[in-house]
Amino acid sequence: MEIIRVKNAEEGGKKAFEIIKDGIENGAKVLGLATGSTPITLYKEMTSSDMDFSNMTSVNLDEYVGLGGSDDQSYRHFMDVKLFDKKPFKETFVPDGKAADLVAACKEYDQIIEKHPIDIQILGIGENGHIGFNEPGSSFDGKTSVVELTESTINANKRFFEKVEDVPTQAVSMGIGSILKGKKIVLMAYGENKAEAIQGMIKGPVTTDMPASVLQNHENVVVIVDEAAASKL
Repeated sequence: MEIIRVKNAEEGGKKAFEIIKDGIENGAKVLGLATGSTPITLYKEMTSSDMDFSNMTSVNLDEYVGLGGSDDQSYRHFMDVKLFDKKPFKETFVPDGKAADLVAACKEYDQIIEKHPIDIQILGIGENGHIGFNEPGSSFDGKTSVVELTESTINANKRFFEKVEDVPTQAVSMGIGSILKGKKIVLMAYGENKAEAIQGMIKGPVTTDMPASVLQNHENVVVIVDEAAASKL
């Protein structure tokens, strides 16, 4: 596990972009992408670059249950606004949070992941150590599924909504087993509120109580952290 310390999220975005650029120049075709505030500086670097992503495929980690691409708070909308509208990809996949049959939609998403093996997987980390929306207790072998969001995750995400009651309580999330299939994983974390999770992920035991700790078992992980997030290492 390679640790890269940066001054701030802006510098972290530049470092992550360098990794993606190098990967694409060496044949990477599929990016696993994340949402939330953490990867925004990376997407700014991607959209301001002169790189062409029109031959690339992206597979996103998750989507809120009940929200579709036309919803302002959906992750499909987030990805369109932050990246895809400015830098078109050949194909972009985001779980369908409004599918009539969510179980079937999860199986279909697993087939998409199998068809498009992820070369570089971008991750953030939750304060409770979740990756994707795989909350503590999630199986390390898990595939795409409907997950119940914990109170801490709902509270962390309420800043994006008018009121906490508007935050969805479920999401469709790529499973940890699928995340671990990524050939290279780049996890970014910024801020003191992520310090405990980063410590547990890197220094703690590998346990489902800290889902991100399983990354200790992956052969190619880069962790990009600012000093605040790295303060407990």
